[in-house]
Amino acid sequence: MSGSPTRRPRVAVSRTALPGDGVERLADRCDITAWTGARPPTPSELAGLVRGCEGLLVLGSDRVDAALLDAAGPDLRVVALASMGYDGVDVEAAAERGVVVTHTPDVLADTTADVAMALILMARRRLPAAMDALRRGAWGAFRMDAFLGLDVHGATLGLIGYGQIARALARRAAGFGMRVQHHHPRRREDDELSRWVPFDELLRTSDVVSVHTPLTEETKDMIGAAELALMKPTATLVNTGRGGIVDEEALLTALRRGEIHSAGLDVMTGEPRTDPSDPLLTEPHLVVLPHVGSATEATRAAMVELAARNVEAVLEGHPAPTPLPGTPSLPGRRAQRAGQNASVISAQP
Repeated sequence: MSGSPTRRPRVAVSRTALPGDGVERLADRCDITAWTGARPPTPSELAGLVRGCEGLLVLGSDRVDAALLDAAGPDLRVVALASMGYDGVDVEAAAERGVVVTHTPDVLADTTADVAMALILMARRRLPAAMDALRRGAWGAFRMDAFLGLDVHGATLGLIGYGQIARALARRAAGFGMRVQHHHPRRREDDELSRWVPFDELLRTSDVVSVHTPLTEETKDMIGAAELALMKPTATLVNTGRGGIVDEEALLTALRRGEIHSAGLDVMTGEPRTDPSDPLLTEPHLVVLPHVGSATEATRAAMVELAARNVEAVLEGHPAPTPLPGTPSLPGRRAQRAGQNASVISAQP
């Protein structure tokens, strides 16, 4: 790396036991300071960990705000997320301080789309209820009206957002004989997988609505009572995006009133949800998973590997391979005050 050959850059890592060997290879070039606690670090603990470091590797659940960036000090050049989503990052604060922020696109789309397809099948076919009855010893004589679900083949899938994960799900849906349509506010074109439709039309005409948009000020609670009321009473809502995009109270009300048929969530607000009596965990028409969309050995290892490569590249003076969309790939000069020389982005679905 650049600089004195006897001095190695310091890099903070917010977890230990990360999959793959990305952090180990980074340790060949940098001095690693890793959080060793059994639980995730608090904001103040993470601030203490990163103080004086030039790089920081964090998870998507870690909050990267102005206070953390200031605690790191002026040497911090790069924050690498082992995550595709970046709603926990204050992008403007990072830009003001000349800090590169990176994420991990291109490595988790197919794996997350697998889970989205699984949620569609589980929710629509009522498979968890059938499994629960079997485990309780309640599988009795064959009945034609037992555990009746709704067909997936021949159904219309509506995708909110049309990025990498949504397109990967569209490919899977085609294999199930589903018709696919999508809504993206800025890209209004059809392709070989899906046709673009207005937002309200997507809600009204889709049998399955699947959310694939970042959490921003514009998308927060974008699926609320009014949107759920537009959906078919036989519709299924799936969310593998971010929890805050769906108004969870409105979703529970819609399910209890039969305004929609079912739902599947891999993401929720206030994660982790640990109360067994939580209404989200006990609603019979709702399938909930603990944010496992990217949870395969290969994919999680690839996420850490890409995050480590981003840190390594920036600290060696090279452009980051995957900076956040619309942001610099090399460190910039720190602004003298908020807004000066800052590059600010607006996250897009």
